[in-house]
Amino acid sequence: MATVILLRHGRTSANASGTLAGRTPGVHLDELGRTQAEHAGDRLAVVPLVELVSSPLERCKETARAVALRQAVKARVRLDTGITECDYGEWQGRRLRDLARLALWRTVQTNPSAATFPGGESLLRMQARAVDAVRRRDAAVTTAHGAGAVWLAVSHGDVIKSILADALGMHLDLFQRIQVDPSSISVIRYTEARPYVLSSNTHEGDLSWLVPKPATKGGRRKADHGAAVGGGAGPGRPV
Repeated sequence: MATVILLRHGRTSANASGTLAGRTPGVHLDELGRTQAEHAGDRLAVVPLVELVSSPLERCKETARAVALRQAVKARVRLDTGITECDYGEWQGRRLRDLARLALWRTVQTNPSAATFPGGESLLRMQARAVDAVRRRDAAVTTAHGAGAVWLAVSHGDVIKSILADALGMHLDLFQRIQVDPSSISVIRYTEARPYVLSSNTHEGDLSWLVPKPATKGGRRKADHGAAVGGGAGPGRPV
């Protein structure tokens, strides 16, 4: 199967002020967020991305464009509502410090699978539609471009955390243990046996190890024999 890179959007003024933006329109990257998005684009410039997919919200589209501009081959950014922000309902637009006083806040922190935002969606629903969107697109990318293909999904903190939790085989009630910062990069490779979380919440470092390896003689790629006992040899030196 293909490899998906999960990129959270860069920082916004809402992030900086402690406001839950949710799906509020017109929330853009701030100055630091634009710098973060450009840095992520520089890190990803060495990786030939066969598809760039973004949440429809402005902050994600702006982040995705920063990546697309740095790709060697001109790339079009596709939008997917399946990876859009959680619908926080009546919580949207409120300060986090005020929300922290509500009884539901503790449920979100300790038992998120039971949390449904008033007037919005549940965290379970958010995870289900996001995981479905990523797995379906990953399968489509594999069919169109081969198992060595790499693609990008630009999304939101809680959404990416829920996708990582699914790949790690964690119950949603444990997903708050995962940190996903603005403009951080996480990587998942799905296979027939299991997903592999290759990295999580990275801000720095060479990504050339994600460049697809050449096919072997006959056009076939190395078979996946499952998880390497002992940890394996790794991807090798950066190219």
